Amino acid sequence: MTLRIEGATPQQAAARSGFSTATGYRLEQGSYLPAVERPLRQRRRPDPLEAVWDAEVVPMLAAAPGLRAVAVLEELGRRHPELDPGIRRTLERRIKLWRGLHGPEQEVMFRQTHPPGEQGLSDFTDLADLGVIVAGRVLDHILYHFRLAHSGFEHGHVILGGESYSALAVGLQNALFALGGAPLQHRTDSLSAAFRNLDHDAIEDLTTRYANLCAHFDMTPTRNNTGVAHENGTIESSHGHTKKTIADALLLRGSRAFENLTAYRQFIDEHFARHNARRSKAISIERATLRPLPNDRTIDYEETLVGVTSSSGFVLRKVFYTVPARMIGQRLRVRLYDDRLECFLGGSRVLTLARGRADHANGKHGHVIDYHHVIHALRRKPAALRNLVYRDQLFPRPAYARAYEALAKRRSDKAACKITVELLGLAHDFACEAELARVLEIELDAGRLPSLDLLRERFRPASTSMPMVVIKAVSLGLYDELGTINRGDAA
Repeated sequence: MTLRIEGATPQQAAARSGFSTATGYRLEQGSYLPAVERPLRQRRRPDPLEAVWDAEVVPMLAAAPGLRAVAVLEELGRRHPELDPGIRRTLERRIKLWRGLHGPEQEVMFRQTHPPGEQGLSDFTDLADLGVIVAGRVLDHILYHFRLAHSGFEHGHVILGGESYSALAVGLQNALFALGGAPLQHRTDSLSAAFRNLDHDAIEDLTTRYANLCAHFDMTPTRNNTGVAHENGTIESSHGHTKKTIADALLLRGSRAFENLTAYRQFIDEHFARHNARRSKAISIERATLRPLPNDRTIDYEETLVGVTSSSGFVLRKVFYTVPARMIGQRLRVRLYDDRLECFLGGSRVLTLARGRADHANGKHGHVIDYHHVIHALRRKPAALRNLVYRDQLFPRPAYARAYEALAKRRSDKAACKITVELLGLAHDFACEAELARVLEIELDAGRLPSLDLLRERFRPASTSMPMVVIKAVSLGLYDELGTINRGDAA
């Protein structure tokens, strides 16, 4: 006030006195000093909720403490149409204040300390909404996610199926060997891959396979209480950040398409490598406290026996797989991994198949078809192609399906089946599947049907003439000269 008397403006006086401009104006206009207790601010406009708050709103909140403010507003609007809908913010503030004074007790979160080397956590999260395209198709997949509670080390592995034991086992082992050690505890939620979830006794719920997996790495298996996700908040909260970071990386990449699954998995590995590089100091400290790893991995697959039927294949988990016809009638021992099947006949591994998934939405069986397995039999019965159950899955590339559709429209069914089967046979015999598909695309785009004779001539290996080898006979008398000693002229 002395500065104001001396002629300073309110802004200048406030600045020189260490006050804000607003405080300077308030001191000029007010009749009390800062050290004096302020009087309570009085309402300056009518209370729009005065007629309904105590009589209607409070009883509603007392009867249903979780009721949302917008639901209360809708009910008030139904009972009192004269109420202004613009009172929503006033109602929300009043309800929040009421709950703070009279509402029920809320759950308390107790923050925990995580000693180094004590706990690692595993969980799965869905990545299908990223729209990743692998080999021309949208990839329906989830991500196995591992995290150390203390240092924040993370590892991820792309999973093509659901939350199976094989997905958990391969992801966990990859994470531990990438980390170079194992924590004291391994924690999950109620994963069906690890727990039977039949009752409330967590010890009895442990499956034998999961218990053996943890025992192999000398880890104690634990889990959170069923339905209480925040108990695994160390990894649950990281899911959202991880998915957003991957989505940003895809945008920076400029494309969501990958040539194959290996390239996409490498992209995911690079994301987690960058994350761990930022936490390298804390991770190095925690690594020193981890338990040493065993020399070998443990089983990360499921094993079952299947019989090969007369259809030259077998059904496993509602998916039909083809195998070479020579195995019809045999029983195969199959190891199910997340992304493949390894088939054994006796003690010999005879083939590896890509793992298929049934369409659970409509209950239809899936098909994993390799035309190389059945082409010889199909050549003897080409008409079987017309109504073949897995005809669409038989074609290795879209060009072959296009060729069949074009032939079926302009030729008889018998001729269309015969030519299409021969095209597949040509691709099989001369190992020209990709090249033949490109030629078929060109022909079909030009409106021409494929000609078997021209295609056979084009892709048949060039014949080479055998060189003429002339062997001259050698006189046997030369062998006598080898045994003759020439002493030269006598002295």
